[in-house]
Parts: sequence; structure tokens; C-alpha cells
Amino acid sequence: MGHRDRHLMTDLRSIMPHSKSDSKMHRKKEPMFVVNEIAEMKNCNKCILFESRRKTDLFMWVGGVPRGPSAKFVVENVHTMAELKMTGNCLKGSRPLLSFSKDFDEDPHWSVIRELLSQTFGVPNKHPKSQPFFDRVYTFAIADDRIWFRHYQIVEEDGSLAEIGPRFVLNPIKVFDGGFSGATLWENSKYISPAAGRKALRRLKAGKYRNSVQSKAAFEASRPTEPTYKVDVTDDVFKTLEEKISNEEEEDKKGGKKKSGAKKPKKKKAKLAPAAVESEV
Repeated sequence: MGHRDRHLMTDLRSIMPHSKSDSKMHRKKEPMFVVNEIAEMKNCNKCILFESRRKTDLFMWVGGVPRGPSAKFVVENVHTMAELKMTGNCLKGSRPLLSFSKDFDEDPHWSVIRELLSQTFGVPNKHPKSQPFFDRVYTFAIADDRIWFRHYQIVEEDGSLAEIGPRFVLNPIKVFDGGFSGATLWENSKYISPAAGRKALRRLKAGKYRNSVQSKAAFEASRPTEPTYKVDVTDDVFKTLEEKISNEEEEDKKGGKKKSGAKKPKKKKAKLAPAAVESEV
């Protein structure tokens, strides 16, 4: 189990004075109905079993011993007392008031779950480890087909409350007619396992990556192989001045031609002598 799951189990034991703990059991080596025998040895008629998988997913069983019924939940959104640091505080070992929303009366499976939770979390009257006071409230509310648990302290007589903690959400999976075994009375059709949810997220990310790779491949395939503007190979537009001059000199040496850029020398006009000018006049 993870550290948060262990702290949640410790918090539930601290707020339930009538609870008795037991050591771990090997889920693969021992069948589930062995829990009934362990609970009977502890002289208990209700049992809560925490089952951890992959050190990330926490499942909680709540069942009656030995004839049931029992229910299996996935514990989600866990927040422990030490993590929340709420201002509420109450007498240790006091009896709680159980508050259930009206949604528990709509369907039969919710009624069975309500009876299981009320008998499990409710402290028996005149229990030797309990105090004869009511200064706390356990709230079970249904929202989004899940059970939301909250723990409050009754601060004043007018009904003002202060939350203590812990917080968690129970997502029901199945309801069985026996204690941790038996026929299935109800099964949640909307339930998706945490492993399947993580797999779907990974598949979604893989789909995005696959689409990006395909788009890149399509872009590379559609790119033109030839240059957009064809440039003449013999054109010396991009040549430097020194390269042009050297090419012209090589052409002049081979063909005996003059430089194309050299200017022709101008012919000088013959000047008349002054005597010849006077004789003509």
C-alpha cells in the first residue's frame, strides 16, 4: 500500500473506537472468504478490508460477517487528516451522527449500501471504548454516482460545523449477497477500472503522436523534388567580380579576343601649324 492509503486506514481506525485491527493477508494465497473467519475470531459482525493493487489503486470491501451482504468500492480522491490540517477537533472516542442524502432511497442497491455503512461506521450504544457524547457527524452524499464522505465536528448547539477529515470518495463496483463472496446482486455498468482509464489516456497520447508522425510523412511526400525556380547553370549572376574577370581573361587567351570591358583608345586629331593657318586666311 502507498503511504496515503496507510494514513487513511489509520485515520479510520482513530475515528472508529469500536474497531479492531488485524495483520495483512496474502490476497493471492488465501481466498476472500477467509476474511469471515478472521472477523469471527475477533468477535466482529462487520468488516472493512483494504486491497491495494500496483501501489496506486485502493479498493475497499465492506461486508457483513459471515452471511453478508458485502460491497466493493474504489477509493478515490483521498485526503488524510494530517494533509488537510482542518480546524475541527472533537473528543476522541465520541459517538458520531450518521447523515445520508435522500439519493440513498431511490434505488435498492443504494439502500443496501446505506445499511452496510450505517452498521459499520455507527458506534454501538454503551460501547466500552466510546464516550456517551455526540459531537461529530459522518456525512455520506451521492454525487456523480459516487459516495462522498465528510467528517465534521458539531461546534455549537445551533448546528454549526467544522470539518475534521479525512476525505475520500467511494466508487461502487459490485454488491454481493454473501460475506466477501457469493452471487452478484448489483453491478455498476458505468464503472471503468483505474488501469483501463490509464490505458485509455496512454492510447489517446499515442494517437496524437501517431497523427503527428503521419502528418510529417505526408508533408515530406508532398514536397516538390525539383527547385521552384529553374536557374541557368551558365548564368554568372551569383559569381563574384574576381571570378568574372578571371573567366574573361581565360577566354581572351584562348580566342585572342579583347576584353569585353576594356575601352578602345581614342585617336588624336592632328593639329595644323600656325603658318599654314595664316596662309589659308
